[in-house]
Amino acid sequence: MDQNRYYSLDTYLKETFGEKVYRISLNGGMTCPNRDGSKGTRGCIFCSRGGSGDFAEDHLLSVTEQIASGKKKLERKTNCRKYIAYFQAYTNTYAPVSYLRPLFLEAIRHPDIVVLSIATRPDCINDEILELLSELNQIKPVWIELGLQTIHEKSAAFIRREFSLSCYEAVVNDLAARNIPVITHVILGLPGETTADMLQTIDYVAHSPISGVKLQLLHILSDTDLADYYEQNPFPLFSMEDYCEFIIDCLEHLPASMVVHRITGDGPRKLLTAPLWSTDKKRVLNTIRKRLKERNTWQGKEYYD
Repeated sequence: MDQNRYYSLDTYLKETFGEKVYRISLNGGMTCPNRDGSKGTRGCIFCSRGGSGDFAEDHLLSVTEQIASGKKKLERKTNCRKYIAYFQAYTNTYAPVSYLRPLFLEAIRHPDIVVLSIATRPDCINDEILELLSELNQIKPVWIELGLQTIHEKSAAFIRREFSLSCYEAVVNDLAARNIPVITHVILGLPGETTADMLQTIDYVAHSPISGVKLQLLHILSDTDLADYYEQNPFPLFSMEDYCEFIIDCLEHLPASMVVHRITGDGPRKLLTAPLWSTDKKRVLNTIRKRLKERNTWQGKEYYD
């Protein structure tokens, strides 16, 4: 094995399902406690009007219709036969179980879906929802994606996360007890955080009972409170060179068995204000891979690409 690699999602999926698997982003028609007045009305400071589901399908379509639409788009670039149903927009357990069960069952029972992935918040998972997730996990694999973003209280307050680290920990442990994998989202580059602060978050995630991580470069999107803040209070952003180097630092802190679902992220081009270099995702990924090969610090571990 080439040791200058990491355990990517693509490798994990090929090992697990025997071929390439693509994600179809779905919209379950839900909102978020940070938007409906339960905890706030403006969402997290970085969140777009689409609730981070800017690539998701139209919520007015049925789940089956959304999957068909997503497949049709992917057919332009791949002959993929297996898909992840990814409920991405807003908070996808923020509804009664009577609403969630038929929605998720329609997705997980689709013959081309091999994984049901649900993006949500830990404060929107209760015992009844845990039982539903356990039930679904007996049909096909279920992944829960949680937006931790940071372990630092000051940053969490700034981005208006509105749930505590202890809440996150409790839900992660509840899901682990039910053998339901968790993918944790981390944002790199939050204003006021040093690279040492960010690595503290990475170290925390590395020692958590989770299966995967998404490392997301901070994107400043137009028509968000973060964009307004950045305009009035400009703060340093990663250059591409510095980000690529720092990502390798992050990967070195993660266990070799942890699946890395993302190392940069996609910001909708029509909304992205900064950093604009991130739109050239192929260049970013190629730079990271080049730097990985140049490093000699991963001796004794096996990493996969």
